Amino acid sequence: MESQKVRVGIVGAGKVGISLAFTLKQKGFSVTCISSRSADSLERAKAYLGQDVSLTERNEETVERADVIGITTQDTYIRDVAEGLAQRFQSLSGKIFFHTSGAHSSSLLAPLKERGASVGSLHPLQTFPDVDAAIRGMRKAYVFVEGDEEARGVLLKLGKNLGKRVYEIEGEKKILYHLSAVLVCNLLCAILYSAERILEEIDLPLEPFFPLIETTLSNVKRKGALPSLTGPIVRGDTKTVELHIEALKGKALEREVYRTLSLVALEMAKQRCSIDEERIEEMRELLR
Repeated sequence: MESQKVRVGIVGAGKVGISLAFTLKQKGFSVTCISSRSADSLERAKAYLGQDVSLTERNEETVERADVIGITTQDTYIRDVAEGLAQRFQSLSGKIFFHTSGAHSSSLLAPLKERGASVGSLHPLQTFPDVDAAIRGMRKAYVFVEGDEEARGVLLKLGKNLGKRVYEIEGEKKILYHLSAVLVCNLLCAILYSAERILEEIDLPLEPFFPLIETTLSNVKRKGALPSLTGPIVRGDTKTVELHIEALKGKALEREVYRTLSLVALEMAKQRCSIDEERIEEMRELLR
């Protein structure tokens, strides 16, 4: 697939859609059309993509103008978009459709496959708080693809042009992949928010903890999570853990976060054989 000869269309002018279109355009792909029901979103897309990309409120126009069509809407609407397009076209033979959900397989696009299209999914493993951050982050992202044979071949090439590296993944296993992404990204933010709430009581910001966070992530990147664990749990320091739990009285949510994650850390300590069984049971009882 030569990038200059493939016409790419995008359904959905949100952060993911605009950043995909922008990056592919920068890589020499012919991005022909982007569609959205939101006039504001289309205006924002125009600011990033320029005059040579058609903007439309009609998804079928995007399909007509492109060979490869990315459906970048929120997960909730992917199936509806697919069904709507399948109703408007008798045949979609020769077209390749993909969606950008991290949690769902290309089976969401079954109505389009029934019309003769090839289908797949492409997910950049990155967090996209806004369009500018999405464009910057896309270049560093690992991209995961799956789908039927024809779609997979095209998406592997798109992925190589979008991000740092591309991986194939089995469609039925995507939910576990997405769950892992939520744990390391979304729920990491929740943990840091919990720390912020506690720090408010002693008038401290989160900023002094950034070097600690960065060093921890660097250690995990270099050695893995298990050998990087430090702190009172892995040392078997029940007295400190007891003081932590005491300090969390009246903070039910933070206490539950601490208790649950400490039980995970305790399992890690057990795997590392850093404390004996008696201390493990003592710690487990304390955390119940």
